[in-house]
Amino acid sequence: MVILDSMARRVIPWPWAAAFLLLAGAGMALADQPPNPVFVARAAAEFDRTRAQYQANTNDTTAALQFARACFNFADLATNETQRAGLANQGISVCHQWIGREPHSAPAHYYLAMNFGQLAQAEAPSLAAYRLVRAIEREFRQAAELDGRFDYGGPDRGLGLLYRDAPGWPLSIGSRHKAREWLEQAEKLAPDYPENHLNLAEAFLRWHDRAGAERELKALDALWPVARTNLVGPAWEPSWADWSARREVVRQRLDEPSKTAGSSKH
Repeated sequence: MVILDSMARRVIPWPWAAAFLLLAGAGMALADQPPNPVFVARAAAEFDRTRAQYQANTNDTTAALQFARACFNFADLATNETQRAGLANQGISVCHQWIGREPHSAPAHYYLAMNFGQLAQAEAPSLAAYRLVRAIEREFRQAAELDGRFDYGGPDRGLGLLYRDAPGWPLSIGSRHKAREWLEQAEKLAPDYPENHLNLAEAFLRWHDRAGAERELKALDALWPVARTNLVGPAWEPSWADWSARREVVRQRLDEPSKTAGSSKH
């Protein structure tokens, strides 16, 4: 059965991107903006609610999923890396117990990878963060094999962004070819999900593929009105704030005179 995780929202979609940029000393800068206090308050309340629910029944799958997700979402809004690491480690612990009971649960492997990503950001720059890369890759691949459609192509999206943002060989596993392959697969699995097109648009800009970025922005603009009516409610507000800002950055970049015209090889 395919489960779409409509509550798994994030302000910065893939936290280890910041860790890799710090470690590699290169790449596109990420905006360093303080988290929206309304979003923080909601994430804290959801964390408290789901923790109590999980502690009341640690063998309940729904409780485990909700708490693991809440750990990730609250960690994504952490104000310091100690807090981020503490929240991520709680999510990791939940997922390990969950996988012990249900080794073939795609959501369990997915949220283990996601919380590993938060821990990688908290521990960057360090060798410990680099060592987590393989664990993130392994868990996303396992989730993709079990149910690639979970969270709107989330496992494939996670792998694509991991390969896009990690340093390449010999430092790490970064690969433009793999990044494009997995990001495009996520788009095929969930073509109406805005972030799948947005991630590819940003990737094509990074790779100086203007035509590819324009194509993805056009597709994103076409699906935007319908997605706005389908993905609604407070849980989606952080995503829409994030996507709207990033879409405008892509648009502005494409409106600039091209200094590096032409497409790169993939």
